[in-house]
Amino acid sequence: MSQVLSLPSDIADHVDECRAALQRCPADHPDRATFLSNLADILSDLDEAIELYRAALELCPPGHDDRSITIKDLSISLQNRFNQLGILSDLDEVIDLHRAALELRPLGHSFRASALGNLADSLYNRFKQRGVLSELDEAIELHRDALELRPPGHEDRHISLTNLAISIRARYEQRGVPSDLDEAIGLYQGALELRPLGHSGRPMSLSNLANSLLGRFELQGSLSDLDEVIELHRAALDLCPPNHDGRSLSLNNLAITLLYRFEQQGVLADLDGAIELHRDALELHFPGHSLRSSSLINLANSLQARFEQLGIFSDLDEAIDLNRAALELHPTGHYDRPMSLNNLAGCLHDRFEQLGILSDLDEAVELYRAALDLRPPGHSDRPSTLNNLAISLLSRFEQRGVMSDLDEAIELHRAALELHPPGHSRRAMFLANLASSLNDRFEQRGVPSDLDEAVKLHRAALELRPPGHSHRSSSLSSLADGLQERFQHLGLSPDLDEAFGFYLQLSQVSHAGSRGDLKAAKSWVTSAEQHHHSSALMAYQTTLRFLDQRVAALSSSSRHFDVVKEAVSCLAMDAFSCSVRRGSLMTAVELLEQGRAVFWTHLARYRMPLDELSVSGDTGAALAAEFKQLSFRLRNAFDDTTEDQSAEIRQLTMQWDDVISRIRLLPDFSRFLLHPLFSDLQKAAENGPVIIVNSSKYSCDAIIVTSARDPIHVPLDITQIEVSELSFEFQSLAKNFGSSDNQLELYEIVNTLRTLWNSVVDPVLQVLKELIDPGSRIWWCPTAEFTLLPLHAAGPYEKKIRNVSQFYISSYTPTLATLIRARQQLSPDASKQHFVAIGQANPGGAKELKHVAPELAVVAQRLASVASFTSLKDSDATVQGAFDMLSHTQWLHLACHGMPNKKEPFESSFAMRDGPLTIREIIRSHLQNPEFAFLSACHTTVGDETNPDEAIHLAAAMQFSGFRSVIGSMWTVDDDVARQIVSVFYDHLVDDSGRLDCTRAAVALHKAVKSLRKKIPLEQQIVFVHIGI
Repeated sequence: MSQVLSLPSDIADHVDECRAALQRCPADHPDRATFLSNLADILSDLDEAIELYRAALELCPPGHDDRSITIKDLSISLQNRFNQLGILSDLDEVIDLHRAALELRPLGHSFRASALGNLADSLYNRFKQRGVLSELDEAIELHRDALELRPPGHEDRHISLTNLAISIRARYEQRGVPSDLDEAIGLYQGALELRPLGHSGRPMSLSNLANSLLGRFELQGSLSDLDEVIELHRAALDLCPPNHDGRSLSLNNLAITLLYRFEQQGVLADLDGAIELHRDALELHFPGHSLRSSSLINLANSLQARFEQLGIFSDLDEAIDLNRAALELHPTGHYDRPMSLNNLAGCLHDRFEQLGILSDLDEAVELYRAALDLRPPGHSDRPSTLNNLAISLLSRFEQRGVMSDLDEAIELHRAALELHPPGHSRRAMFLANLASSLNDRFEQRGVPSDLDEAVKLHRAALELRPPGHSHRSSSLSSLADGLQERFQHLGLSPDLDEAFGFYLQLSQVSHAGSRGDLKAAKSWVTSAEQHHHSSALMAYQTTLRFLDQRVAALSSSSRHFDVVKEAVSCLAMDAFSCSVRRGSLMTAVELLEQGRAVFWTHLARYRMPLDELSVSGDTGAALAAEFKQLSFRLRNAFDDTTEDQSAEIRQLTMQWDDVISRIRLLPDFSRFLLHPLFSDLQKAAENGPVIIVNSSKYSCDAIIVTSARDPIHVPLDITQIEVSELSFEFQSLAKNFGSSDNQLELYEIVNTLRTLWNSVVDPVLQVLKELIDPGSRIWWCPTAEFTLLPLHAAGPYEKKIRNVSQFYISSYTPTLATLIRARQQLSPDASKQHFVAIGQANPGGAKELKHVAPELAVVAQRLASVASFTSLKDSDATVQGAFDMLSHTQWLHLACHGMPNKKEPFESSFAMRDGPLTIREIIRSHLQNPEFAFLSACHTTVGDETNPDEAIHLAAAMQFSGFRSVIGSMWTVDDDVARQIVSVFYDHLVDDSGRLDCTRAAVALHKAVKSLRKKIPLEQQIVFVHIGI
């Protein structure tokens, strides 16, 4: 200003002096504008300062000496208030002021470049808020003009290079023209060259260049670009030590890039690192800091990403809290308020889907409504908000059945569709969404016009999703479902024929790894069974192929078990039944094997071959790494796909198929990811027949698999409902074994075993008598609720009539492939046999087991002279102690409490002194040639009660960790009985040469139980089962 006052130490006094001076200055005084500006300069109240600057500007008309500086002061104050409160009218006024300032800086003026840059910056800021591309184009031209006024050698050239690059990069993000990205990268490189080491702007230039290279990586997919981006951001952070003004921004940039690399490659360390960097940035953005809200949002987003990967609810809860805090910093009128409303609503809806808390859903609906109110017609984010609100209302309708929610959802979907006219890349999604909600309303009210419109919309969506589109399966299924529903109401056979025509096209989908693909194929299965259609078997084969491709993209982590469980259901058992009903017995065995114990099979078929591939040489290691990376990227793409990602998914799928083809060219990997054929599966029966006992809602059947002949079908005179009831009754009975009237208990047990004999086991034995001699070994492979029933103990339990245990020696196997793998493993050198006995009689918080010490003593007595023997007990039997022993033992005896967890099966555990040794920990171990494990603990063959076919239990964990032969228990074990059985068992496990032989385990158990039959109650005679070879 024209008059500069020195500031005394007491600011308040100085403010009072300026106010007094202004009051003494009359309205027509020539220096009144100066007094107004002087007071505004030192006020902390931004609103008052702006009003004073406005008054000063009115006193500085065009031609006034102080007009340009007053315009500058007012624009700076308005910009500051916009940055704090997000009031768009302030930004509008800033732009008008900068236009006025530019008029005062004609060509040749020394400050014209600055005026051009200021106007360009404000237009760019308004573009970011309103999305008007013409304003971005104008900003770019203004920055070009400013750059021309700052030729090489100009001290501010690096500023113009940077600002022009920022705007051009933004235009690339809007229009996708690669030349814009290339120009932006060149401009950023030019700015970086003008900011050498020691320059205050170098960290920012490093970050800007990194962000543009990230854009090139997204375009071209070169991992070297992504790694360079991270190194540039690390270099920028190194130049921003604690207390540096730019440190928080550098922390944020590096965090975002690490999160991006995690999304590409799946290395959890990148995700964890991103979260910690965002936490560090948030600490620097203390309450009141202008960037605190963005830090809250960034940390919330990264925690939500980790929740999606690991399912840790505390991450989701924290993300919700952070989004709430960010929303509080975006009050009514703030330009970021709709984004915060949307973010919080999304997290709450996620939590509702996980926990079913209706209050979360209600709040999400209200937040989406509020966001929609702030995104009026014309707003670029209005369509997505309409869609989000509609989806939440549909979720609430499904919970409460309030028709007004459904009606409103339909209207919202209509509004969203109108904003996506023909030619729009996302039109298909909005067509499908509206069609689905109309179909829901038809199911409620039965108005034919709703169904007709839904069919029409689904046809339109399908036309926009040609072969290869990531959502084609969903559109095929939805259209077929609608046509089938119309057939059911009107009886027009062309509708049904056309529906199955669309279903059949699903078999032509080459790669289908999403939840939607699998849902579509399952819909075909249901319809084909319902209408007894000839395509039923093809439907099952297609669905199991889709299941395979979905599982193949998963990591071999237990956190993906819920995905597997959701996908599997009763699919394999029904496919088996369908094949049997059509006389395709070999196919029945192949399909059942393909669709059961999927998690364990995933470990065996993907993790183990990948381990082998990784150590097969440089080529194998490179292919294994490429496969893992592509699998991760595919999984993320499938789980979070949009119409815009369809091209990316097609590209990833092609790359995934290509790497599999290259792996199959390597020696010993020709059948990588291919399911075994029946001729391969027959190897499971080399030492005795395998009897598959299947329960399906369509039929219950047994198939006997032998090593040299076609499979033999044995129809069973029992229904799935009867099997379920029998299983439920027996499980209820087993919970109280030993605690009720012995005679009544014995009667109920025998009644169950007789039912099993009459309906299941005896029909099988009538066939076996023609195939094998009495005393031979047989393997049971039960499915569904049959897995919970003691087939090995079935019998008439009458005098002079033999039970199954008096005919044959029974073992179990969860799948045929499991048995084959166990046989293929080489036994360790006898001289290196190491036996470990672990006993924990007094775990924390559990009942004392009085006979553990005598049991371990018996094991030591029998085996100390046969093998290298170690005993771990009492205070030494800790989680870590047991884990360490497991890692280098071949033979294991474990006497402790077994703790099944039917709801979270991976948390099932053995109780050690200091806590549980869980399945989750066991399967992470890498054991060295394990042979045999005797699990002298309760419930070790009890797993997930909702999905017994996945066999997630302690015995299976030991088997799939490599133990070839395992003995486990089906219910509670009396520890004194266990001691008696163990004492006799180990006498028979050692062969004539004095060597331990795991193939003798089934016979040894059979003989031990037989010798004690008159000494122990029936339920304890049959509690132990043998699994494996």
